[in-house]
Amino acid sequence: MVKTDFRVGFVGVGRMGANMARRLHDHGYKLTTIFDRNQLTTTSLAQELGCEAAMTPADVAKGSNTVITVVSDDQGMREIFQSNTPDSLLAHAKDCLFINCATITPSVHSEIETLVEAQGGLNLEAAMASSITQAREGTLYLMCGGKTVAFERAKPLLQSMSVALQHIGKAGEAAKVKALVNMVMNINTAGLAEGLGLADALGLDLNIVRDVFAQTGAASRVLETDGGDMVNRDHECYFSAAHAAKDSAIAVELAKQEGLATPLASATLEQYQRLVQLGKGELDKSAIAELTFRGRGYKETTQTPAVKDKG
Repeated sequence: MVKTDFRVGFVGVGRMGANMARRLHDHGYKLTTIFDRNQLTTTSLAQELGCEAAMTPADVAKGSNTVITVVSDDQGMREIFQSNTPDSLLAHAKDCLFINCATITPSVHSEIETLVEAQGGLNLEAAMASSITQAREGTLYLMCGGKTVAFERAKPLLQSMSVALQHIGKAGEAAKVKALVNMVMNINTAGLAEGLGLADALGLDLNIVRDVFAQTGAASRVLETDGGDMVNRDHECYFSAAHAAKDSAIAVELAKQEGLATPLASATLEQYQRLVQLGKGELDKSAIAELTFRGRGYKETTQTPAVKDKG
């Protein structure tokens, strides 16, 4: 397929989905219809992009030959792909390609593929190892799982959204790799927060410590993206603590299924679950530093970390 062959609809246009839609619109793709549970969000973005605001997921599939879904969890995926309901994406699945970008349980990706194929459609998971800025700029790193025919059909569109594209294997395989990516990332984030928290408690200059980290074995991508935010308490959300908790939970559960111990991942999961329980799940994952810096603990202070509205 070439660009003009695609008629693209979106289900789930929060921060990631909306910026993916904007990227495709900017690159000349025909956006047909969008749907989000937040109807105000749906209407506003539809007006911005000149497409239709749908009342149900079925309306999106009806007017599209390609539907990109960006939902938050297993329950959300199952809701939009419910069998035998008039509002479901499956109501108009025949000959339609579904590209599912959420980080969800691998078995659910396989489940959705089976449902879609039973209705004559194609299904592909496209897990994203990137954030909001990359979605807008079209520099996502995409890991895909599903049949080759679905990957090849989606490839031109996915290349417009990504800086790198990898077909991992069958349905569910990309989700496994994505869970591992986020498990390691979250462990690194928690470790950096503890290191900087201890440096602060020792009275060290945190700018010097970060510079030393960057030049030694303590260097990491997380140091680049989150180190300054941890020091400055700027937890503008690019990847939320709630999503970090969800993704770490997926990885820990996969390890349990294989009989493997993951003490670091489990400890990190507990930290992020604590943030969520404290009502701070919508802060960036860097907010884990609020649990490790002396005097910052949410139970110890009423000071609120800086949070900006990204729009």
